[in-house]
Amino acid sequence: MKTPIEDDQLPRRSVLCVDVKSFFASVEAVRRRLHPLHAYIIVIANRERSGSVVLAASPRVKKEFGIKTGSRNFEIPKDPRLMIVEPSMSLYLQVNGMIMAIFRRFVADEDLHIYSIDEAFLDVTASHRLFGDKCTIAQKIQRAIWQELRLVVTIGIGDNPLLAKLALDNEGKDAPDGIACWTYDDVPTKVWNIHPITDMWGISGGYARSLSNIGIESVRDLAHADKWKLKKKFGILGMQMYYHAWGIDYSVLSEKVGVREKTYSKGQILLRDYYHEHEIIIVIKEMTEDVASRLRRHGVAASGIALGISYTRDIEDRGFHHQVLLPRSTNSTAELSAHFVRLFRKHWMEQPVRQIHVVCSKLQPAGHEQIDLFTPPELDERRHIIDETIDEIRDRFGKDAIFRAYSLMKGGTYLQRAGHVGGHKGNSF
Repeated sequence: MKTPIEDDQLPRRSVLCVDVKSFFASVEAVRRRLHPLHAYIIVIANRERSGSVVLAASPRVKKEFGIKTGSRNFEIPKDPRLMIVEPSMSLYLQVNGMIMAIFRRFVADEDLHIYSIDEAFLDVTASHRLFGDKCTIAQKIQRAIWQELRLVVTIGIGDNPLLAKLALDNEGKDAPDGIACWTYDDVPTKVWNIHPITDMWGISGGYARSLSNIGIESVRDLAHADKWKLKKKFGILGMQMYYHAWGIDYSVLSEKVGVREKTYSKGQILLRDYYHEHEIIIVIKEMTEDVASRLRRHGVAASGIALGISYTRDIEDRGFHHQVLLPRSTNSTAELSAHFVRLFRKHWMEQPVRQIHVVCSKLQPAGHEQIDLFTPPELDERRHIIDETIDEIRDRFGKDAIFRAYSLMKGGTYLQRAGHVGGHKGNSF
């Protein structure tokens, strides 16, 4: 196979893409001492509403009843075998933390990338001497998660993150042992045979139609197309699709973040896709409040911010990350929130959001902030008093002792993160 890149220049790593089968439903099965693959469990947002969305369904439910994530309550048949439960979000986050702890036995933090609450990438290249080859490490991780948490995971193994992800989605999830390994040598027989083309990473229905209009119907066609014509039509994404069709991906997990200055940040993987601006803004404000409180606790103010937004895995656009310098340094919750919201509104393309990351940087000691000619001094003082009062109440009585009213609205996650998850009690595993 003649590749666009010389063979000895192809990036070769040992990357695992690990997915927990039907995560929410599996956790609920384990709580009830049931095998996740044998249980008939459906996790639904609200059992009382006929149009409520199914958040997860056990593999057996998917296979025998056709009920899957996104189905509606009214579509669920009346069958005595089916157990319909509402989500226990704090429990799912707790279990996710346990899974991450197992991953960290095998890789350093910089070699771990959390893709979603039920999926992660691990670069085990530096772990071979301690734990064996990539297949052996995959088996050890799979076994550890089963023995300790009774959860079933499937794993894709690849020479890079792309091949690991394609191996997982197109073979590993249905493999008898739940593990599939794809290398560059497998590209002609496996990657080029992915069908339909929308099953290829990064190719949505819209792109598939555009590719079809220029005679590209398959991944094999894409790999043998004129890459310069693809670039002319689709821009940099055209080149990316071309190289992906050859299984080429230069991503290195440990390089996803550069040299860091001192910052205060918070990241959150949302438990569902957020489609509406007002819901996303609520979460951004809640996260900003948390970071602002830490700034005040450490006696610093920020003069730079960065906002990272990751979209749902099902679309080709990954999201965005933008940073700006502020007119003046601040640790005011209201002021920082306004800047983050403005940054979000400027760059959001109305795509469904799954992860949010807020960062405050360019730190300096608090108390040296510039006077803002456009902000009345009395407003600054009022904001300062409100922030200090809220901080003091939470320090004394707990984070859920006082909260903003918007955290009670649909989309809010503050109470969930404080131990009360959307009205559900936090449960232990």
